[in-house]
Amino acid sequence: MTDSALDLAPGRPPLTRLWRRSLDRYPATGPRLGYLAIVVMATVALHYALYVHGAVATRVIAEYDLTLRYFVTVAVAGNAAGALAAGVAWAAGLADRWGRANVIVGSLLVTALIILFGLPHVPGRTGYLVLFSALSFVEGVALVATAALTRDFSPRLGRATAMGCWALGPALGSLLVTTVASRTVPTHPDWRFQFTICGLVGLGVFVVALLGLRELSPRLRNQMMSTLRERALLEARAASTHPSRPTDDHRRRTLRRDIVGPALGISAFLVFSYFAAGLFVAYFATRFGYSEARANALATWYWVATALALVVAGVASDAFRVRKPFLILGGLISAGGVAVFALRTTEPETGYYTFAVLLVGIGVGGGIVLSVWMAAFTETVERRDPAATATGLAVWVGALRGVVAVSLVGLIVAVPSANALVDRGPRLQEIAARYPAEFATAAELSPPTADALARYPDAAVVETIAVAELTGLPVTTVGPVLMTQRRYAQELETYLAAVPRGPGRYWLSGPNDPNPWATFLWYVAGLLDVDTMTAQHRLNALDAVYDANFGGVAEYGEQVTKAVARLAALSAIPADDLAYLREHGPDVAQALRAAPHEWQRWWWIVFAGQLVFLPSVFLLAGRWNPARAMREAERHEQAVVRELAALRTTGG
Repeated sequence: MTDSALDLAPGRPPLTRLWRRSLDRYPATGPRLGYLAIVVMATVALHYALYVHGAVATRVIAEYDLTLRYFVTVAVAGNAAGALAAGVAWAAGLADRWGRANVIVGSLLVTALIILFGLPHVPGRTGYLVLFSALSFVEGVALVATAALTRDFSPRLGRATAMGCWALGPALGSLLVTTVASRTVPTHPDWRFQFTICGLVGLGVFVVALLGLRELSPRLRNQMMSTLRERALLEARAASTHPSRPTDDHRRRTLRRDIVGPALGISAFLVFSYFAAGLFVAYFATRFGYSEARANALATWYWVATALALVVAGVASDAFRVRKPFLILGGLISAGGVAVFALRTTEPETGYYTFAVLLVGIGVGGGIVLSVWMAAFTETVERRDPAATATGLAVWVGALRGVVAVSLVGLIVAVPSANALVDRGPRLQEIAARYPAEFATAAELSPPTADALARYPDAAVVETIAVAELTGLPVTTVGPVLMTQRRYAQELETYLAAVPRGPGRYWLSGPNDPNPWATFLWYVAGLLDVDTMTAQHRLNALDAVYDANFGGVAEYGEQVTKAVARLAALSAIPADDLAYLREHGPDVAQALRAAPHEWQRWWWIVFAGQLVFLPSVFLLAGRWNPARAMREAERHEQAVVRELAALRTTGG
């Protein structure tokens, strides 16, 4: 029987090969690598579909008039649906009953159709939530199948390399999202364009998987295989065994400490990665003012570093035959990067390339961990029962999606300011761009004052309080100054012209002038552009109101006058924008002040999740010492040689 991708059963009708994909012999290296390549392509396409809406999160929020809380609720619902899918896969053994390859092919088609024709055209927010949950459910089932199929086609001594390539799915899927968005959003501002590209990519990968993807028969995959030299031994064992499906006993074996503990540990560790995939744009847009294209470009650094580390770490782990040292090293690198990232979130002057360097470090640590952990975890499940591989992976997917859902709820609680900044910030930024001076004035007013000014624009008391807030002067100073300016306008003009030049100062005449008052009167008349008799009358009128606050006006009048002009300029803002500014401006201003410390609190929570991962490493199967691991591999190889020789002797 041949091993080619399309000619696996010569006597089988061509159409049946589209769903009967089981291989009864372990494939040669070429076809095996081809199948693994298709699995990686499928994983990339599935994660691309899951993450694409994060690249245009702010535009989706605006399109459906969502709040950030609702948008995060969509993500929570999606991850809950993914956890439910993993639970169904665990309970029903879907990857075994329907076939791993069939699950993957069907999932690719469904997700492509949802991305192309569903999410971009759904009429309302509820429909968006329902369709995204459906997308996440399908992806949760497919995630189990792709990981299980990768395990099936990768012997243990090459498992980390294969899992590193499989884990390129989330990394390259996210990299596709950020790369395409950073290059096309400026020229294609309609957010649906991103979904169109993603859906077409998904359909292309679906066709490739439909025609080319195959899987091992249950007899073959339900065994452990350390090296490719065991192919003949694997097939000989398979010929004498009956295929088995997961039973209740199989499922119970996967609910053990060494499986559930590491599954929860890696889930806590990956919270940063899932946040990067879904909310990086919203974070950098609200916290540091980045555009969508710039935020996506920054995330590209993280995903490129992750992708490279996945493959390099997998190859190195297989070469040294150990997993745990790599897991501890990667975990410490990533946790250290997250800690510095948390410290930087309160420093608005942090530059783009500083964040890029930090994200590269976190990505390298995360890449090391994920590829090696997947190998170690599947080996741990095999230690319990090789036939329960897909069931054990379903435990991990369920834990992962559940932890991410809980962490997103925690994000809403830990960073309440993000709601105001994402929900109301964009429109306020537009108003600020059109009316910068007026926006600054409105932002300086307290919420009660802004509200009172909107309700009673002509009230003298309200105006006095508003001017006091803009100038920083006491209300007891501003009130008399405003009253004097408006009630005694002519007397104030006379005062400002006459008092600094009074006859006692001998402004013009000097001490030897025989009639200083006449000289003074003549000079004031010139300043006021009136005759001396009118000047005399105006000085008499000034003397009659000597108790007015002319001294306060002389000292503070200029400040008060400018503040009054700033308040009057608010009328240049359209009524709707002004009402929006008065209603939400104070909340956004408060959110801007609170955001740095709230985000920092969230990043410390993420950092704690990175630390939680480290103890779970000790529960996994595998050696710490490379020399001992290599000696153990040699002993296993010798045992395989002896068993093969025995088979040849007996004609097996």
